[in-house]
Amino acid sequence: MSRFVDRVVLHLAAGDGGHGCTSVHREKFKPLGGPDGGNGGTGGDVVLVVDPQVHTLLDFHFRPHARATKGQAGMGGNRNGGRGDDLVLSVPPGTVVLDSDGEMVADLVGAGTRFVAAAGGKGGLGNAALASRARKAPGFSLLGEPGEVKDLTLELKSMADVGLVGFPSAGKSSLVSVLSAAKPKIADYPFTTLAPNLGVVSVGEDTFTIADVPGLIPGAGEGRGLGLDFLRHIERTAVLVHVVDCAALESDRDPISDVDALEAELASYRSELTDAGIGDLADRPRVVVLNKIDVPDAAEMAEMVTEHFRDRGWPVFPISAVAHKGLDELRYALYEQVEAYRRANPPAAAERIVLRPRAVDAEDFRIHRDPATPGGFVVTGTKPERWIRQTDFENDEAVGFLGDRLSRLGVEDALLSAGAEEGCSVTIGDVSFDWEPQTPAGVDLMRTGRGTDIRLESDERVGAAERKYRKRVRRGLIDPDEEIPE
Repeated sequence: MSRFVDRVVLHLAAGDGGHGCTSVHREKFKPLGGPDGGNGGTGGDVVLVVDPQVHTLLDFHFRPHARATKGQAGMGGNRNGGRGDDLVLSVPPGTVVLDSDGEMVADLVGAGTRFVAAAGGKGGLGNAALASRARKAPGFSLLGEPGEVKDLTLELKSMADVGLVGFPSAGKSSLVSVLSAAKPKIADYPFTTLAPNLGVVSVGEDTFTIADVPGLIPGAGEGRGLGLDFLRHIERTAVLVHVVDCAALESDRDPISDVDALEAELASYRSELTDAGIGDLADRPRVVVLNKIDVPDAAEMAEMVTEHFRDRGWPVFPISAVAHKGLDELRYALYEQVEAYRRANPPAAAERIVLRPRAVDAEDFRIHRDPATPGGFVVTGTKPERWIRQTDFENDEAVGFLGDRLSRLGVEDALLSAGAEEGCSVTIGDVSFDWEPQTPAGVDLMRTGRGTDIRLESDERVGAAERKYRKRVRRGLIDPDEEIPE
C-alpha cells in the first residue's frame, strides 16, 4: 500500500575534507629534494534538487540519514587528493526546508532548483603549499576540515492552483476525480481521506491544478485532528473552494454553519510564508460548491442558502459530482479565478545577486570573557576556529605554525588589550590552552628539524639542537637560511 509523507526530519552529514600530505622528494643523489606533499580534497556536499517526478517525501521517511563521501588525502609527488562526491537528494516541488529552530532556510519551487543543505569540509594543505622562505621544508601539513552536520526538517506544500476545503465526506475527492484524471479513493461509506489528492484540470488548451485538504474539522488550526498537518498544502493556492455537503444527515449541521466553521479555521491558521509576501489564507478568493444536489432534499437546501453566499460576494455553484451536474460551469469559473489571481500576483522576478567585497577593516575575530572560567577568554571567528580544526596538535611544528598565524592575525595583541594575563585560559573552538604572552610568535625562528618547534622544546633539547646547528654552520655544511635536516 502506498503512503503519502509530507514531513520528515533529515540527519545530514557532509563529507570531511582530506588531510594534507607531509612528504619530501627523495631520489638518488638527491636525498632532500624539497617538500612535495599534495593537498587534501574537499568533502562532498549534500544537495537538495527539485525533481518534478517526485511527489512525496516517502523515501526520506525510511532513510532519514544521509552522508556524502569524504575527500581523499593528499599524496607525495605533489598529487592532490580527489574531491568527495556530492550526495544529491531529489525532493518534490514545493518543499520547504526548516532548520533545527524551525526557521525557514529554503523554499524549493522550480524544477532543477538546488540547495546545498550541508557543505563539505575543505581539504587541508600539504607541506608543499606551506613552504616559505622561513620554513623551506615544513614537517607538517594541515588537517582536512570536518563536513557540516545538520538536522533539517522538510515539509511538502503542494503546488496547486485551486484548494478544496470541506468537512469529511463532503465530496472533495469525488470532485477531484470528475474534474481531473486523478483516481482518489471513493466509497459509499463515511471516511476521511488521509492524504491530499492532486489533479490536473484541462480547460481547452490550458490547465490548472487542484488539490483537496483531508480531515479538516473544527479546531484543526490549533492542531486538532489531521487538518493542521495538511493545511500547508493550500498555502500556495490561488483560489479556495468550499465544498459543502448539502445532504448531510447530522441535525446540527447546515451549509452556512459548515462554511463559517471552516472560515474560522482558515483565519486562525497562520503560515510562515505570510512574511514572504504570499499572504494569508483569509485573503484568497473564495468559491462555494454546493454538492450532492442529485438528492432532492439537498437540492432544496442548495436553493435556500445560495443567496446567503452570494451576498458575501462569493460565486456559488450547485453541482453533483456523482451525476456530473454543473461541472462545466464550475471548471471554467475556476479557471477564470485562477487566471485573475495570476495576473494580479505575477511571479517575482529572479533576485539579482550582488557581490559585495569584504571591508578591509572588517573584524576577523572577537574576544570576550569566558562565563564558564573565571579570568578566561573565548576567541571566536571564522579564521581562528578553522585554523584550530586544521591543526595536528601532536606535531610541535604544526602547533608553532598555528601560534604564528594567530599572532599575525592580531589575537595576541587583542588578548593583551582585553586584560588577559599570563596563565589565563583561552578557548578557541573546542581547544583550551594556558596563554603565555612571552612566547615569541609571528617571527622567524631558528628551525630545529621537521616536526619540531624550538618554543615547545625543553631547555636541554633546545641547547643541544642549537649547538649542533651552529657547529654545522661554522663548518660550512649548511646555509644559515636553510632548513635544518633531521
